[in-house]
This record gives sequence, structure tokens and C-alpha cells, in this order.
Amino acid sequence: MLGSNGAGKSTLLDVVLGLLPLSGGTATVLGGHPGAGRAGIGYLPQRRTFDSGTRIRGREVVRLGLDGSRWGLPLPAALSSSARAARSRVDEMIELVGAERYASRPIGELSGGEQQRLLIAQALVRGPRLLLLDEPLDSLDLSNQGAVAALVQRICECEGVTVLMVAHDVNPILAYLDRVVYFAAGAAVEGTPREVIQGPTLSRLYGAPVEVLEASDGRLVVVGTPEPPAHHHDRHGGARG
Repeated sequence: MLGSNGAGKSTLLDVVLGLLPLSGGTATVLGGHPGAGRAGIGYLPQRRTFDSGTRIRGREVVRLGLDGSRWGLPLPAALSSSARAARSRVDEMIELVGAERYASRPIGELSGGEQQRLLIAQALVRGPRLLLLDEPLDSLDLSNQGAVAALVQRICECEGVTVLMVAHDVNPILAYLDRVVYFAAGAAVEGTPREVIQGPTLSRLYGAPVEVLEASDGRLVVVGTPEPPAHHHDRHGGARG
């Protein structure tokens, strides 16, 4: 899902989660009403930051996805078969996201890309059918953006999970997308990336002239929109090309 800030991308995620009622129309999520199938949805909200002094280990952050809402401490694996199964599942997800090397370190000591991998593992640990990612590439450098995008594709293939991702910059994920929903001016268009991210389609959506340029390396630059998806905008001011 692409579009300018305030266009409705995160609002749609709230609808899918059953946190926000629709003012009109209907929505079906995993075959039922929004919210009814929440147990089958993994969710990674917009970028969270951990203070450098945060001592909780990465694997414990992942484990919170299994039992973070329960009271008390989990039983030791030696005393409980369910605890052994939970530990095995956590280890499996840590391996899936490629975080084995640093999962036992305090999460406050890890880089943004390392933290993001562990948070994705946390969202996956319950085995969801649908994974919602709200700006998972935000504040990551270009190399980490590409690495996380490739990781998400691998998750789709290995776990059989449908991923709905909110993004501000299409270029790091363009090669991995099946479909795009582009929000603007209170409306949306949907289709393959090349169908949606083209001048005539976006011009109709915005009701204003929009031009899409393609660089020699395949990057797309959208010219004429308030916030081009080819450029990552920091929410606190400034932009990075």
C-alpha cells in the first residue's frame, strides 16, 4: 500500500484488525468480519525504537509474540512440553529471519535492521495467515531496506503467509511486489506495480498531471505528487532521496 501521509494506509490496517469501524461499505478479513479472525493476523506497527539501555534479549522479544499477554513467567522448558514447543517455535522464527547471530544480545544494543528482523519474527511466531507490516522499512538505510524486503518475500514463500505492507518508498520493494494499492485524494487504485505506478493512472487518481520516470537501474521517480513514493520522507522533517 502506497500513498502520501494521511491518505489512509494505516487506517485501512486498523480496519483489517477490527480496531476501527467502517463509515460505509463492507470488509471481509480471512473470510469473516474484521476482528473476528485477529488470532490469524500478525501485526508489526510503525517503527518502534528501543533505548540503547534496553536489556531484554532479542529472543525474549520474539517470545513475547507467543505469551506476552499472559500473566506470570513461562515455565522452564525442562518442566513443560508446551514451553519446549514455544522455545522451538521461537528458535525457528529467529532462524527464518536470519537473526541467530545476535538474538541472545540485548535488543537495545542492536542496529535498526537487526531489531526489525526480530520484530518481524515476533509478529510471525503465532503462525498467522495474514501479516500486516506498517512501514517496516522506515528509518532503515538502503542496504537494510533491501534486505528486509527480500526477507518478507522469503516469509511469503516459506510460511505461506499473505503480507500486506504499508510503504512510503516503492523502490526497495518493487521487485518483490505482486500487487499495489495506491491511495490519494480520498480514492485508491489497485493492480500490478507497472499498471498502477504510471503517469496516466496516477494523474487520474490525483486529478492533476503526474509523470513517472524510470532510471537506468529500474528505480521509479514520480513527479508531480505531494510526496513522491520514490523518495523516503522523514516524518520529523527533511527527506532522503
